[in-house]
Amino acid sequence: MYSNFLLTNNQQMDGQQLSFQWCVIGGNWAMVLSFITTVLCLLMTYKFNHYFSIPAQVSAHIATIVFAAMFKIGYVIRCVGLHGLGCYVK
Repeated sequence: MYSNFLLTNNQQMDGQQLSFQWCVIGGNWAMVLSFITTVLCLLMTYKFNHYFSIPAQVSAHIATIVFAAMFKIGYVIRCVGLHGLGCYVK
């Protein structure tokens, strides 16, 4: 698995490879942040629901769907970057 969260200075890349590398980095961060937010929304909705009002729980339900979709978009961006760098994408 190719995971990269920061751009290192020792890599020699041209402009196009650098753009695809930024796609991989951005996709990885989008996946991590949306996963954490989705888990927090699920906890807010189901585990700790007695601490939150009904409008807050409804917002968390909607946010769960939105951030799960953002996770998928981050995965697609990551796959585009990996394909551009010549890696085999499953």
